[in-house]
Order: sequence, then structure tokens, then C-alpha cells
Amino acid sequence: MAKNAIIKTPIEKLGYNFIKPQFLPEGEDEYYLRNLQNRSGINYRNLTAYEIEALVKNRNASDDWNKILVSDAFNPELVKNCKFFGLVRIGKLEPYFLEFKDMKYAVGLYNSNIVSSDLGDNVSVENVNYLSHYIIGNEVIIANTNEVATTDHAKFGNGIVKEGEPESIRIWMEICNENGGRSVIPFTGMLPGDAYLWSKFRDDERLLQRFKEITEKEFKKERGYHGKIGDRTVIKNSAIIKDCWIGSDAYIKGANKLKNLTIHSSEEAPTQIGEGCELVNGIISKGCRIFYGVKAVRFVMAAHSQLKYGARLINSYLGNNATISCCEVLNSLIFPAHEQHHNNSFLCAALVMGQSNIPAGATIGSNHNSRAADGEIIAGRGFWPGLCVSLKHNSRFASFTMLVKGDYLYELDIPLPFSLISLNYKNDTLEIMPAYWFMYNMYALARNEWKYKDRDNRTEKFQLLEYEYLAPDSVNEMFASLQLLELFTGKAWYIKNNKNDINDDECIQKGKQLLQQNDTVINELEIVATGFENSKRKTVIRKAQAAYNAYKEMILHYGLVHLIKSAEANEITDASKFSKAFSEEGRNAKWLNIGGQLMSEKDVEVLKEQIKNQTINSWDELHEAYYNEGKIYPFKKAQHALASLLEIENIQPENISDKKIIEWLDKAVLINEGITKRIIQSRKKDYTNPFRKMVYGSEEEMNNVTGSFNSNSFIKQKQEELESFRQLVQKLKMKFRV
Repeated sequence: MAKNAIIKTPIEKLGYNFIKPQFLPEGEDEYYLRNLQNRSGINYRNLTAYEIEALVKNRNASDDWNKILVSDAFNPELVKNCKFFGLVRIGKLEPYFLEFKDMKYAVGLYNSNIVSSDLGDNVSVENVNYLSHYIIGNEVIIANTNEVATTDHAKFGNGIVKEGEPESIRIWMEICNENGGRSVIPFTGMLPGDAYLWSKFRDDERLLQRFKEITEKEFKKERGYHGKIGDRTVIKNSAIIKDCWIGSDAYIKGANKLKNLTIHSSEEAPTQIGEGCELVNGIISKGCRIFYGVKAVRFVMAAHSQLKYGARLINSYLGNNATISCCEVLNSLIFPAHEQHHNNSFLCAALVMGQSNIPAGATIGSNHNSRAADGEIIAGRGFWPGLCVSLKHNSRFASFTMLVKGDYLYELDIPLPFSLISLNYKNDTLEIMPAYWFMYNMYALARNEWKYKDRDNRTEKFQLLEYEYLAPDSVNEMFASLQLLELFTGKAWYIKNNKNDINDDECIQKGKQLLQQNDTVINELEIVATGFENSKRKTVIRKAQAAYNAYKEMILHYGLVHLIKSAEANEITDASKFSKAFSEEGRNAKWLNIGGQLMSEKDVEVLKEQIKNQTINSWDELHEAYYNEGKIYPFKKAQHALASLLEIENIQPENISDKKIIEWLDKAVLINEGITKRIIQSRKKDYTNPFRKMVYGSEEEMNNVTGSFNSNSFIKQKQEELESFRQLVQKLKMKFRV
């Protein structure tokens, strides 16, 4: 076994030659980058003879007192038992104490070793064994910490290579696939859309090259940048903080190891890191919370996301306003508003497109479920597997898919949104109930939409995140599902009637006829889907008629809501103006989920082309493009919704009359009333189910524990919105001639 490489160097060298001579530009000294970084505005001076005497008296030592520079408001009596090496610059020290979280810290430097660092005004540094090459802001508290150090080649979590370093040491973040085939370079400010675009389009070599070029251009390759600790940041009772760039107002307590990180934090969105955490090679955005034994390696956390209670996040991107607790997540790209709370859940090699919830016992993408080592899971918005769900990759799920507890032993490709998927062990079939959410769980669907919007705490909203369950992506999936239900119903009818050589077009025509007529013969059919599971067993569609009707109703609701919004904004006041609002491309465009922001495929292609032809030359410019797309998204969404309305109603814009619009307005109220009723009913079940009530001795006890049904604030809100909607529609009807 090789011995440890311990290098002996004369003590007078400590604190100097931070930048090796071969990496120093001609005419520059080792402090040139440090001087650029220090923007404190403090005017430094040399110590006076009196100040040196006072420092020595207080058991301080320096290799060269001329290398200690201070501000005019420096008080040597507030520096005790410290050792200084190299150039150290100190701001004002005044006889105050700093109080934070019921702890009080005296301003000054006490019992610490300080190497070649700059300290701002009125800092408190106490019992820091080794503080090296940091630029520290004003009123910073660092107490009882073993090591706070920066190396000359610090990258602060960014996947860059410094001068003289081989390409092999570059950090790549291996998201979406364990084999590294979708790896991206992490960088500070990386948005979910950036990670998706870079990881997705692996057949476009020029695009991938440009992403790397843009990232390389954003960061300096020079060696010698110092670490930073921003104003009012508090670090206490921690072990190792190495090569970290830390923003203002951060709070770090009891961390085991923080290495090679950028920790964004601000007065408006402070970041906190708590006890027992070990974080290496990562980017942590503003407003994040990381507590209690978290382990994270090669990761990015978007703004206002959380890791808690022993969570492990490795080679993964965690989107905005997401929370992971107690579990393990590997090689995944997770879009905003993700929840994963339980100790024995496992997520691996997955693209999870947001508004998702992974429960206890779920095993999503484990290699142990498959002979294939390099598989992937793609889950659309609103992915909710149940307890102890085990999935085999490759699998793909439409928006708002829910899976019942079970071991799904075969690959799945489920294109029907808002579905409930279950296993019928008795019959050995896979069963799917399309539109389940609309029929049985409207309360959760509507409340989640409100919750995601309400909890979006981002202070910088470059990407417009789509939280509504009815949006271009899910509506297009419903249109495709209508045709699939027609196909499968038609096939089932022909099989029942001993006709097996009918083509798909004929099946669709027959199925459409049966479903549109609500033919009771459908109840006698075994409707079987094909292409949903990689197995020989049947995939059975349950409640096809109810699902077909629910899809149509919700598409109609989507279109009518936007019709009313357009009419309210005086864009549409009569039928002739309605035809002008229609766009041929509106419904036919394919929509992509770019990190939680919906964009048409055509717009994404334009964006990609702008990156490749260097119209977009930086990540900031790409983020501005996201922002600009977000500004016009409501208009494009409205166009899509109006086109969807015409298609589901099978009517051309020139055939719309004022009478038809009034009919639609009345229908909009009826649908909204039905949705509100289902919201109330799905919640009321929790108060009328005898098995839920049996643990309470009385209704009063139940209400005190769970809250009374009548006081449910969300239901009250939906009822108020319904009444406002009725009044709005009544007012709009007056604009149209009868």
C-alpha cells in the first residue's frame, strides 16, 4: 500500500504562491484575481505600531505584520489568539455582538488560523481551525468550524476545467440514463429547461457541441479564484467547507462536508444547510433547504427545492419547488413540483416531468427489474405511482398517470392521460381506467393545481411553468386517446361479431359510432388495448364509455374557458371576430415539456437553430428566450384551446353564430357546475365513508382532528369561483345578439 504523500515546506511559504508561477499572467501577482473579486470598497492600510503591539499582547501571531492590512475602524482588542499567514485584509471591528437564532457572537477574530483571506466589516470568526483563501462579506458569523478553505483550482461545482488540468477530470452529471449517454455539464444558474434540452437531443451533434461551448465561455479558466462567503451568512459547528462559493444570508449549521459547491442565497431567498449533510460537486440555487444527514454528489438543485432526512441525490437534477426526503434518487432529471417523502422509495434513470409524487416502497427504474442495464423511465406531468409500485424500464407514461400498488414486470407505454393503471392478478391482465382523475378524484386534481401555483416561491421566473392540468400537452394526449378508444372499441365489437380481418380505419369508424351514441352494447364488450405492455397478456380498458365522455367534456371545458377569457378581454364580441381568432396551426402543433415550460415543437426547433447558428450565445440569452416564449404562451395556449373547441365540436369557424356562442356559454356553466360538484363529492367521501369515521368517537372529534367538511377553504374557494363564473358568463351573454 502506498504511503500518504506528506510534503514538507518551510513555514514562511504558508499563505503565499497560491497561484503557481506558470499560471500567472505576465506582469500580474498572485493577488490579481483576488483584487478583482473583492468589491467591499474598504480602504485598507498597514497596522500601526500600537496595533501590532496590542495584537501580540493578545497572543496573536503573523509571519509578516506588514501583510496584515486593516480598515480605519479596525480594533486590535477584538482579535485574540489568532495566527495569520500571507496577505490578510480585515474590515472594521467594533465592540458589538451579532445575534442570530438566539445565539450571540462577539464581533472579532478569536482562536483561529487565517490564511490569505479578506474579511468584511464586523465579522465574527471564532474557533476556526483553518480559514484559507476566502473573501468574506460583512457581519458574517463563522464559529466552531474545522476547515474553510479554497484551492487554486476551485470550480465551485461548475463542470469546467482549469488551466493545466486534463479533460478527464471534468465533472459531468449523468442524468436520465445510468450509462452516461445523456450527461450534461452542471453550471451555476442551470434551469430545468437547460438540462432537458442538453440531455434530450442526442442526435444533434452540433447542438451538443454548442452547449459545451456556451458553458466553457461562461466561466474563467484562470487559476486562483478565492472562495466567497456573502454578507450576513452564518456558518457554525461544521467540519469541512472546501471550494465553496456561498451567497448572502445563507445559514449552514452542523454540516459534515461541503466541497466544490456554489450555494446561491440572498436576502429574499436564503438557503439553509443543516446537520450531518455531505454535499460534493453541486449547484444549490436560492431558497433551498437541505437538512439532517443528506448526501448529494454531482447534482443541481433548482431554486426553492428541498432535500431532507437522509435523502441521497446523485447524478441528478432536482427542479424548482420540489422536495425529496428519506430516499435515494440516482441519474434522474426531475422537473418542478416533485414530491418524494419516504425512506424506501427509489428513483433511478428517470425523466419525471413535474407535479409528481413518488410514495413509499416505489422502485422506479431499478436495474434489478430488467436484464437491460441502460434503460429509462419517462413520466409525463402529474405522475403518481402508488405504494410499493415497481416499474421496469424502458417505460413511458402520459400526463397524470396513477398506478395502483403492484409489481409491473413488463415495459409499459401508456398514452392515455389521467388514467388509473392496475394489475388484475386473478385474470392476469393489465387494467387501465382512462380519465380516472376526472371521474373519481377531481378534488385532488384541482387542489394540486392550486397548490403548485401557490407554492411557486421563485424570485427569478425565467421559465413560465405550466401547472394547469388542462394545457396543450394533456389536451393533445386526450385527443389522441379519443381515437385510441374508438379503435379499441371498434375492434372489440368486430371480434364479438366474429369479424377479425377489419382494418384500423373501419374499427375507428365503428368505435366512434358506438361511443358517440353511448350504445349499451359497449357494456358487453371486452375492450382490449394493444401496444401498452410488452407482454402476451391482455391490457383491458375499463369504463371506456365514461372515459370517452369525460375526455370530450374536459376538452370542451378547456376550449370554453379560453373562449370566455377571450370574450372578457374584448377580443371576441361576436361570431365574426371568433373566426379571426382561430389559427389553423393551433391544434395540430405538437407541444413539448421543456423543464416544466410548455413550448410547441416548432418553437423548440427555432430555439435549437438559434443556439446552433450562434444567435443565442450564452445561457443568459437562452433564459431570456424562455422568458420571451413565456410572455406569448398565454396567447398560443388560447389559440390551441379555441382550435380544440372547434375540433371537439366538429364545427368550422365561419359557421359559428352568436346563437352558438350563447349555447356554448350556457354549456360552460353546466360543465363548471359538474366539475365543482365532483370536487365536492370526491372530498366528501372522506367524511361519509364509515371506515374512515370508525376511528372517531363522534363527529365532533373527527372534525377537530381532520377539520370539518363545511370549513374546507379550498371547496369554499371553488364554490366562490363558480358563482363568479356564472356572473361573468351572464354578463358576456349580453354582448351577443340572440
